[in-house]
Amino acid sequence: MSGHSKWATTKHKKAAIDAKRAKSWAKLIKNIEVAAKLGGPDLQGNPTLFDAVLKAKKTSVPKDNIDRAIKRGAGIGGESVEYSSIMYEGYAPGGIAVLIECLTDNKNRAAAEVRTAMTRNGGNMADPGSVAYNFERKGVIVASAEGTTEDDVMLAALEAGAQEVEPHPSGFEIVTEASDMVAVRTALQEAGIEYESADAEFVPNLRVEVDAETARKVFRLIDALEDSDDVQNVFTNIDLAPEVLAELEDDE
Repeated sequence: MSGHSKWATTKHKKAAIDAKRAKSWAKLIKNIEVAAKLGGPDLQGNPTLFDAVLKAKKTSVPKDNIDRAIKRGAGIGGESVEYSSIMYEGYAPGGIAVLIECLTDNKNRAAAEVRTAMTRNGGNMADPGSVAYNFERKGVIVASAEGTTEDDVMLAALEAGAQEVEPHPSGFEIVTEASDMVAVRTALQEAGIEYESADAEFVPNLRVEVDAETARKVFRLIDALEDSDDVQNVFTNIDLAPEVLAELEDDE
């Protein structure tokens, strides 16, 4: 897990840019539709939907759009959605492992767009299983630092089963087993600690440090992949030393 907070810093900055794009809204809406389809439209009884709606609200998705997405997902009013979840594997420049999580209503389109983004940006597709073994599904919660301390967050999170707590640009990042994420998120709420997001992510077991130029190439590939409406998430095992991160920040 070493280096997770460094990568989170970059992800956080990137998320601020993505939030301005219409594509970001479309992907958040898709998450809501899928969560409602799998667990029903009741936010209190469907924690995955609750978190999907929370993230959409924090990214300023209009309430009407959220409500319509919940109804479509749950099949209320005659509308319905059908998405397939597909995971592609590959390597970015520098041998960085890449997992590409897609939600799509057209598998052929998704495969073509992922392959094109990879080949045009120095990446290579990999056989199923050749990259995924290096990642574990984890719960990743970002808690606000407002009105609380690191000790308070650690006490609430670790008692509920969290594995670790690290600094994050928005406050604190809490890593859990995927199955413990809701329990830890609930414990934070009960302790009066606000959280920004709670997501199931693929976290690498082993990270690879790269120089700034390689990092730029990797991020260009990630940008190209995320430009596809079918790509929901891109996970890598890139690690950034403090001096590399500082150099990248100077680019902005």
